[in-house]
Amino acid sequence: MRDVHIIGVGMTPFGRHRDRTHTDLAQQAVTEALGDAGAKAGDLGMAIYANVVQGFFAGEMSIPGEYALRPLGIQGVRVLHVEAACASATIGLHVAADYIRAGLTDVALVVGVEKLYSTDRDKRFAVFQQPLDAIEAQRYIDGTRGMLAPAPTGLDGPGPNIMMDAYAAQARLYMATYGTTQRQIAAVSAKNHFHSQFNPRSQYQNVLTIDEVLAAPNVSWPLTVPMCAPISDGASAAILCAGDLLGRFPNARSIRVLATESQSGTDRAPDDYAGHVTRIVSGRAYEKAGLGPQDVHVAEVHDASSSGEIVQVEALGLCAPGQAGHDAEAGATALGGRVPVNVSGGLVSKGHPLGATGLGQIFELVTQLRGDAGKRQVEHARIALAENSGGFYGVEDGLSAVTILASG
Repeated sequence: MRDVHIIGVGMTPFGRHRDRTHTDLAQQAVTEALGDAGAKAGDLGMAIYANVVQGFFAGEMSIPGEYALRPLGIQGVRVLHVEAACASATIGLHVAADYIRAGLTDVALVVGVEKLYSTDRDKRFAVFQQPLDAIEAQRYIDGTRGMLAPAPTGLDGPGPNIMMDAYAAQARLYMATYGTTQRQIAAVSAKNHFHSQFNPRSQYQNVLTIDEVLAAPNVSWPLTVPMCAPISDGASAAILCAGDLLGRFPNARSIRVLATESQSGTDRAPDDYAGHVTRIVSGRAYEKAGLGPQDVHVAEVHDASSSGEIVQVEALGLCAPGQAGHDAEAGATALGGRVPVNVSGGLVSKGHPLGATGLGQIFELVTQLRGDAGKRQVEHARIALAENSGGFYGVEDGLSAVTILASG
């Protein structure tokens, strides 16, 4: 098995790109990644294109990767297309790493892209209310009735989106189990909005206090608008290379891939957090990397809602069970704290273009490990972890993917 390194990354700003196509965005991210690596299209042995709903929005149902990449000269190589909900780009990264480790290719491109914003509001929200998704979300809500922290009078009704209702139910179960408060969830959101002011590629760059997060419009209690990821467009890309061939790219500032682990969720009790898919996956990732949670200097985790960050950092072992909310209030997971989390702004502030989200996390962590993050730089960052979830099935994420990177 060969070592795998990331030698180039690229990312568009996340936000609303009304006048640009999926192809435009993907090509921008790929061009930047190739330039960052000092590589050319002809250096690539394979390419992976990650996307979730391009067919739905753009009506492009086949070979979107070929259409996006051939104009850049990327041709005559194996091209794969990956869909794994919000974890699509990370699964693409893991597949590319496996191909390189196995000696099936030497240099690989992975690109994730999404355009979710549309002036057609009904179409924009329809993608988040697909029949099977809605059934699973409703099943979770029904299955946890009587287990949840009570909502205030007048705020216990359904929100505008069944998926956010499911996230809210997960948050209320956590509140009932561990005593986590709405204010602590708001502290996570405020932390990430504070971080994103230093990220020029972030969708939102406005600082919010905890009180402002709490005073914002309700989505589905306890979640207010700033606690929920926005509708976003964007693309991100990475170039991977076998460690024994880094000499081909003498100007690349490579980052070593220590572990790439993922798996689907399992059937379990809603409050069986010891069996959470991220806890299982991260345990394998730490073992592969020869590290533990205490060795992580900076992390990017999946916070489609701010309560999700609380669940994920505890499942990753970065915070003790029931303590992530307290740690957020105390600044332990903020820039300058014990283990900074989502210094990019996270999904709630940096943005969440589904197919691009996972590589957006990798872009941030590579930037951190290179020491190039400017005002959001984590001092002495050498080990970085990304956790990216995809979909919702049963009582948890449809799948979880954990990546561990190291500088030098």
